[in-house]
Amino acid sequence: MPEGAVMFERLGRTMVRRRWWVLGLAVAFIAFAGIWGTQVFGKLVGGGFDDPASESSRALTRAEAELGREGNDVVVLYRSATLTADDPAFQQAVTSTLSDLPSDVVTGSATYWSTKSPTFVSKDKHETFAVLTLAGDDEETRTDQLEQIEGDLAAPGLESEVGGSTAINRDINERVSADIAKAETLSMPVLLILLVIIFGSLAAASLPLAVGGLAILGAFTALRGLSYLTDVSIFSVNVVTILGLGLAIDYGLFMVGRFREELGRGLSVEDAVARTMGTAGRTVAVSGVTVAVSLAGLLIFPITFLRSMGLGGLSAVLIAMVAALTVLPALFGVLGHRVDALSVRRLFRRKATVSADVEHGFWYRLARSIMRRPVVYTVGVLAVLLIAATPFLRVEFGGIDARALPAGTESRVVSETLDRDFVPNSQSPIDAIVTSSSGLDQYVADVRKVDGVTGASVTAQEGNTARVSITYDGDPISAESRELVSRIREVPAPSGGEVLVGGQTAALADQLKTVGDRLPWMALIVVGATFVLLFLAFGSLVLPVKAILMNVLSLGASFGALVLIFQEGHLSGLLNFTSTGTLEATQPILVLGIVFGLSMDYEVFLMSRMREEYDRTGDNTQAVAVGLQRSGKIITSAALLILVVIGLFSISGITFIKLIGVAMLIAVLVDATIVRALLVPATMRLLGDLNWWAPGPLRRLYARYGIHEEGSATPPAPVPAGVGS
Repeated sequence: MPEGAVMFERLGRTMVRRRWWVLGLAVAFIAFAGIWGTQVFGKLVGGGFDDPASESSRALTRAEAELGREGNDVVVLYRSATLTADDPAFQQAVTSTLSDLPSDVVTGSATYWSTKSPTFVSKDKHETFAVLTLAGDDEETRTDQLEQIEGDLAAPGLESEVGGSTAINRDINERVSADIAKAETLSMPVLLILLVIIFGSLAAASLPLAVGGLAILGAFTALRGLSYLTDVSIFSVNVVTILGLGLAIDYGLFMVGRFREELGRGLSVEDAVARTMGTAGRTVAVSGVTVAVSLAGLLIFPITFLRSMGLGGLSAVLIAMVAALTVLPALFGVLGHRVDALSVRRLFRRKATVSADVEHGFWYRLARSIMRRPVVYTVGVLAVLLIAATPFLRVEFGGIDARALPAGTESRVVSETLDRDFVPNSQSPIDAIVTSSSGLDQYVADVRKVDGVTGASVTAQEGNTARVSITYDGDPISAESRELVSRIREVPAPSGGEVLVGGQTAALADQLKTVGDRLPWMALIVVGATFVLLFLAFGSLVLPVKAILMNVLSLGASFGALVLIFQEGHLSGLLNFTSTGTLEATQPILVLGIVFGLSMDYEVFLMSRMREEYDRTGDNTQAVAVGLQRSGKIITSAALLILVVIGLFSISGITFIKLIGVAMLIAVLVDATIVRALLVPATMRLLGDLNWWAPGPLRRLYARYGIHEEGSATPPAPVPAGVGS
């Protein structure tokens, strides 16, 4: 028996013999995490979509250091049906309101009357806006400052609405928190019912929930600890909830099923737990590490949002895995045969042998049917998946703006009003931070000549540093605006000086470049590590390649749907969001990391049972049919349950959270049904014994250190001539 199998069996026996100590420590951890870990929400930050090392970030840092912080933290829109901005009464109402604001909260303000700039007045002159800069070095502090003065911003006799970057970020964060609570409230009753139906008893159904609770609370605790070392995005809570609960259900299904199977063979409780850990426990460990590797690829990005999602996902996955390998066997030891207590399926039980169940099961018959016509199924499924992926060829990447909020949200209404009724992009100019002792006027003149620029002027100057604000027509997150940034960056700096170009559009251009530069490295890390892990799990060089290609097909179908739905706006009315004509670039990267890991989770479950049967019989066709029969229900049940969790995130009011939910829903649905149930058996039949091929030295390596489910150390047989024909 391989050393790893012995280790896991010993771990299982230890957990049973020390079960009360293990459960006591688990309860203590839950208490600590429930008190300390759940306070993580006050430590998380919003935003985090920019690369801190980019030119746009350096421009912002220099501007704040040399010119002082100047931002549109709060934009207050004032409107009158009868007065215009030139009327003294309009001016008096606004200026007196702003002058009463505390100076320790509002450090700066700009209005039409203080700047004399026409950009502050609407085309019909019945609207104007004030820009306020708030005290505070971080978004959390500025949000507190906004809420302190928000009730004092209304001017007498005028209509007023509050927007700006701080208000938008606050509204997004609050909506995300509300959506998480709503999703959990709606999903939990559905999950409980489905768990009871799928597991067949209340006792068994409670086990994955225990692991899920540990995973979620543990991940919250880990994130709070990490928040003292680095910024952690509030959006990481979403991935913690999805993966913590989803993987706990996956691992619970797999291990409970195997534990019942071993008890059914007449083993004692301790022996059944040891056997479960030596087989299913090892598979859970491989799955957990594989999913963790996929999410670890997100850590290569310097963007806080992606890095936070990686940290949150890693925490949830690893804690779910550890809990499944420690707390779950301890609970098995406590429950024993009572794992089926409070059964809801006693009337439907059939007394049948394992072999009869296998040979007459639905999944066995389906696999046999598919393998009789493998070419037809392979070509048909590949055609469907490739056609579904083709829309992704016309993808256009963009960024996040106020349109991520639901229509009618006050901060979004302010943003849309400024774009519609005022000078376009007056609140999102391209800023050039110029550091030079001379030549500023010539630089401004050169910038005005750039194709696409509608105006350029010095809006702040201190010593040798100046801010040049550049206006333009068009959407700030469009490709055309990003190309304009590139043309502005090509304008020569004044002699002996330096220019850093920043602003919303420049930040988006830099973000896309960072993502594009790091994505190949992420792919290399994830694919390489996954290949090694799958070889150690299955002892084959062919299966890892096939598994990776199938994951790419699942992701391609999902990404194609994203273009149709979110970029082109199909189903926008049904899903209740506003299409910007682009996809925010970090979201597909996040979906890639999560879905790649989940797909490999299902792959490991399926192939481990096939590997076990192939080691026992040496018959590839029988191994595929039996493996699908023994894991098909588990995979589809796990997918159904995680779809409940993921699907409810698709009703989020925040567009990019909705996008994540829809993308994962489609990918998991495609992977767990079309790919695992149809394409895998068909391709396994076509390849025959070649599925299990590895050169001699690697076969011996696998025989000694392989992470396969069966305790046997039998290496895969050499491939005879003509296999797979």
